[in-house]
Amino acid sequence: MKNLASQRVAAVDVFRALTMFLMLFVNDIPGLKNVPHWLMHAKIDEDMLGFSDTIFPAFLFCMGMSISFAIQNRYKKGDTTLQVISHVFWRTVALLAMGLFSLNSGDIEGGLSHPWFSILMVIGFFLTWGVYPKAEGSKKALFTAMKIAGVLLLAFLVVYKDMNGKPFQVSWWGILGLIGWTYAVCAGIYLFTRESLRNNAIAWFVVVLLAVLSHSDLIPGEYGSRIVLLPFIPSDWTLHAFGMSGLLTSLLMQQYADRAKPGKFIGMLCILGVGMLVLALISHPYWIISKIQATPSWLFYCLAAFFPLFGFFYWLTDVKGKTNWFNIIKPAGTATLTCYIIPYIWYAVQQLLNLHYPEVLGSGAPGLLKSLVFSLIIVQFTGLLVKGKIKLKV
Repeated sequence: MKNLASQRVAAVDVFRALTMFLMLFVNDIPGLKNVPHWLMHAKIDEDMLGFSDTIFPAFLFCMGMSISFAIQNRYKKGDTTLQVISHVFWRTVALLAMGLFSLNSGDIEGGLSHPWFSILMVIGFFLTWGVYPKAEGSKKALFTAMKIAGVLLLAFLVVYKDMNGKPFQVSWWGILGLIGWTYAVCAGIYLFTRESLRNNAIAWFVVVLLAVLSHSDLIPGEYGSRIVLLPFIPSDWTLHAFGMSGLLTSLLMQQYADRAKPGKFIGMLCILGVGMLVLALISHPYWIISKIQATPSWLFYCLAAFFPLFGFFYWLTDVKGKTNWFNIIKPAGTATLTCYIIPYIWYAVQQLLNLHYPEVLGSGAPGLLKSLVFSLIIVQFTGLLVKGKIKLKV
């Protein structure tokens, strides 16, 4: 498809919006009773691919697809490579910071409660990384002061926890932190490979191979696994493989997608899906399917679904023009970070005011329906915030 990088690809936004909507849903159902087990996250030692275990990797896949479009557009706008690297760096820092704050938002004995910490944290996020309109003079000074206030508020929360014996822990970085590391790795690779499909395919293969090797004993430590597996790269190679798979998909789309003749591109994705299914079946006897352990079998089963599923959405939206079917969740695809952060406020207010849903909404089908409606409300509220020029952007 010619000039695809400068166009808005409907399938990317729709796939991301649906993924974000479902992420809100699966984050809201853990407290429900009598919920089908297949909807939930599998336990650490359980050999199962729960529906909830597919949402986070789907988001990484979506993020990977966006990288090539975003970086190409920055170059077209005249950014230098140094400016692009700076953007990638600061975006990574923002995601890591948000991930760490969300991870460290627990109660402080005798001090800030978890709800109040969450509220102040979100306020700090919006002040620091909110989208401010272009302005001059006093308005520009005001917006700068608001950003500084956001940074100071977040710094205060860090110092406050430290003074009360609860210093910030890195642990597993939090969801946003893991997204940040995968973004940094995939964007860093893309800055070397650029639009070359061949180079990106090689990079994708290497990352997938590293994901397998890092979860195996094929390279004993005494023979240099610390060098081969690049342990200085943060996070897990399996997560980076999801991002690189999305990046590869976007480049295949830019080179082969044709709305008039979509069969070739969709066929490629289906072939990739079948290949991933074969690898999943081969790897399953060696690794359980586990999101928590980030096993190769989990990677391959998820990708076996993601590749053809994105092909379906491309056919439905960009080819058949059914994008309007998804308008109700559109804000989740265009203001994704805002959509993800907003529930922190609701859950905090709910705890502070001791609000409870009717008992009937705490289990089974009514509870699941409640979580679906809640997710939809969050998406619509995000849309209202965006209309009011309130939005997070990193």
